Amino acid sequence: MNGWLTAAAALLLCGVGPAVAGVATGPVRRRVVAQNLATLLVCLVLLLLAQGYDRSAYVDLALVLALLGPVGTLVYARLLAGELARRPPRTRGTIWPAVLATVLVVSPLCAVTGPGRAMVKLLVIGALLIAGNVVAARALDDPSPEAAPGV
Repeated sequence: MNGWLTAAAALLLCGVGPAVAGVATGPVRRRVVAQNLATLLVCLVLLLLAQGYDRSAYVDLALVLALLGPVGTLVYARLLAGELARRPPRTRGTIWPAVLATVLVVSPLCAVTGPGRAMVKLLVIGALLIAGNVVAARALDDPSPEAAPGV
């Protein structure tokens, strides 16, 4: 077991585990925020596993998850806009930890990968993760109740 796999295991246990528990329990406003965090962490775990096992296919999975994860959060924000407007989630403190976690994982991977297409893909994934979390957090902060049916 190398350092990349150890980091992936630590991130799974200390990050993804509590995030999944947040998705499974509690009020809707916490579940949506935990779902957004869980997709970010799983994407970072996939990047670490790709380096640890030397499998580039995991990077492709991380790219797909970086694209679809925030979209899923936006869909939930749209479908649950009425309930989220009554009790808005607290996403103020989630953006900077997401940015920090992304930088702490993507930067060493870029350094190890070296210049080339693989590094560009890692940088694109990092940018998608950061931008997706910022957009999703802003959407959750300001759900539009007039867009929800029955409100």
